Amino acid sequence: MLSAATVSTPPLGGRGLAYAAVLVGVLLWLVGWYWPTAAGMASIWWHSETYAHGLVVLPLCAWLVWRSRVRLVGLAPQPVPWLALPLALGGGAWLLGHMVAVNALMHAALVTMVVVASVALLGWRLARVLAFPLLFLFFAVPVGDFLLPTLMHYTAEFTVAALRMSGVPVYQEGLHFVIPNGRWSVVEACSGVRYLIASLMVGTLYAYLNYRSLHRRLLFVLVAAIVPIFANWLRAYLIVMLGYLSDNRIAAGVDHLIYGWVFFGVVILLMFFIGARWREDLDEPAALPGGAPAEPLDLRRLWATAALLGAVSAAFPLLAGRLDADVAPFAVDVPALPAVAGWESDATALSDFHPHYRGQRGELRQGWRRGDDSLTLQVSFYARQRPGHELAMWGNQLVGYDDKAWMQLTSNADRLPLGADGSARPVRRTVVASADDRRRIHVWEWYWVDGEVVTSMTRVKLLKAVQRLRGRDSNAAYVAIVIEEAGDGQAARLRAEDFAAAVGGALQDRLQTLAERSDE
Repeated sequence: MLSAATVSTPPLGGRGLAYAAVLVGVLLWLVGWYWPTAAGMASIWWHSETYAHGLVVLPLCAWLVWRSRVRLVGLAPQPVPWLALPLALGGGAWLLGHMVAVNALMHAALVTMVVVASVALLGWRLARVLAFPLLFLFFAVPVGDFLLPTLMHYTAEFTVAALRMSGVPVYQEGLHFVIPNGRWSVVEACSGVRYLIASLMVGTLYAYLNYRSLHRRLLFVLVAAIVPIFANWLRAYLIVMLGYLSDNRIAAGVDHLIYGWVFFGVVILLMFFIGARWREDLDEPAALPGGAPAEPLDLRRLWATAALLGAVSAAFPLLAGRLDADVAPFAVDVPALPAVAGWESDATALSDFHPHYRGQRGELRQGWRRGDDSLTLQVSFYARQRPGHELAMWGNQLVGYDDKAWMQLTSNADRLPLGADGSARPVRRTVVASADDRRRIHVWEWYWVDGEVVTSMTRVKLLKAVQRLRGRDSNAAYVAIVIEEAGDGQAARLRAEDFAAAVGGALQDRLQTLAERSDE
């Protein structure tokens, strides 16, 4: 058995250099057509602590390929032209992600296309040797935010349960809980998603380098996924306990983050130390004899495959350009609603809480009063949706990521009589508290998309995609009823239900009229 360090790769001949140039050229061509997507991924790696590991994925892949160079000696590329079909599927997925503004889908589709194009030019034998470096590229995809709500929920539940078992009295309200000497919240940074993604990437690399058998590799990867979740739960509990026992002198602010990363580092090192006990030696196989590849290079087939891949790669950005026909900037005037039975329009009733929705073509914020009761109706209208002016885009949510004045407590499904005939429609009811916990805001919110009332942002994206595929523009709106009440919210709900019954038909008609005018 010979190691990579003791065998040198024979120099490439003229055909080998031509092949390498074609491979690099096709990949550069592909990435060039999808450059905004690739640049978006790189920007996320650079600016997001959660996905900073993406910066080392490409260098690690290059090192893994170099490490496998001995196993490549004697193997000639055998291009596979029909892999242009799965490349087209990847392009279709990218186009769908582009139409519905799902960056994660676009990023995953681009990496898939890079991998498929590489396999198509390398051929099955070379791709089998380089399977792990190629698949490792998928760790460059910045995906994982969808896990945040689930991880935050279970982190809060475990922390509260552990505190109670430790004899600490706790009052919990969603992701927020109060102990005798402080108030704590499980925010995005406490979810553990950073630890999970980093551990999964490093654990996968560790398993590949230290184990030979597939079952040991998969088992270690599973451990690398489970350990950081439990470690983060324990970390959150210990931080709160440190704050409780020290009367908040430690485990807060910067200390909070330091204790978290130090604790996580110790846990991961311990996991690797234990995993090393079952390490299997992985000697590189000997290189094939000879100073030149054992098989000839079919340059004609190579050029044909490269041309086919290049044409398929370019097709989808060109199609996206046609679908995204430029729309001159315009604004939509959303007039105030007329008198509503039992309610009077009153600007002094407007709430200072403003749902964090941006990019709308027009907005209405109208205060309403009935005796001592007051509420705010907000309508953010998105006409002829385009990138930057879409309802379903990053950052559009009830409470902004960087909002220090408000925090979301609970959110659940509800129904309000929004139909013209008084029929109930699904809505989302969310409770928001001020940072000092002295005020409670109850919000009933829903989306209006081309005449349909929905509560799922995924459904919003799908409805928009359907309209775009039909060659039509999609119009949408975000609607919210905002009521401030210090009690349990029962009176606020009755108020919202009464107002929705009075305004529902008129509001639906107004949105439909705005959509028709925008399409003219």
